[in-house]
Amino acid sequence: MTKLDGKIAVVTGASKGIGASIAKHLAAEGASVVVNYASSQEGANHVVDEIISKGGKAIAVQANVAKKAEIEHLFAQTQQAFGKLDILVNNAGIYEFSPLEDITEEHFHKQFDLNVLGLILTSQQAVKHFGSAGGSIINISSIVSTLAPANASIYSATKAAVDAVTKSLAKELGSRNIRVNSINPGMVETEGTHTAGITESEGRQQTEAQTPLGRIGQPQDIAPAVVFLASSDSGWITGETLYIAGGLR
Repeated sequence: MTKLDGKIAVVTGASKGIGASIAKHLAAEGASVVVNYASSQEGANHVVDEIISKGGKAIAVQANVAKKAEIEHLFAQTQQAFGKLDILVNNAGIYEFSPLEDITEEHFHKQFDLNVLGLILTSQQAVKHFGSAGGSIINISSIVSTLAPANASIYSATKAAVDAVTKSLAKELGSRNIRVNSINPGMVETEGTHTAGITESEGRQQTEAQTPLGRIGQPQDIAPAVVFLASSDSGWITGETLYIAGGLR
């Protein structure tokens, strides 16, 4: 008997990186997983194929979760494929760094529309599909919500907003047995951080020097905590923010 037998999970932004690892870990514990992606169909299909090859159930669904109509499509496809929903992992997000003098309206709205509004609208739809037994929403926030590094004022603000939304929704939805928690990773090595040059940067070296465990994270460092928060093992936990950052604060 695995922790999530019979459960249905939607993981946004799951074609690569942290989201892909979360989807695979949820499936390994018995959940059927909807692997959401915005643009990388190849990556999403690879995650689905890996899950199925190990005896799990998964489908890939394209949707830009900054757009309400596409969010509705995501959950309609989930309902059609699996008939219900138990777990939502709000992992989709974007990060861009900019000094104050270079911040534009586009820079602001691009991040807030996905990282905050998209998360809220996705949660709104998920709640409509949770059954009478309730459900679990896990928001992937970031250590930057409190660490707030230089040149990251907008990104840090979006993640501070995610932490606030998590606490507020936990209070709002608790009477319906819907739990809402956030996970705040430190720097994690992903395809995205490689593309941005972050994992080869001086910033990585500085981060590792400041981190008690002396390294940056890997996607598999994050995923097991999502399984815990999705399962009945955390049945009396809601409104919490779990830092997974090797001790960095």
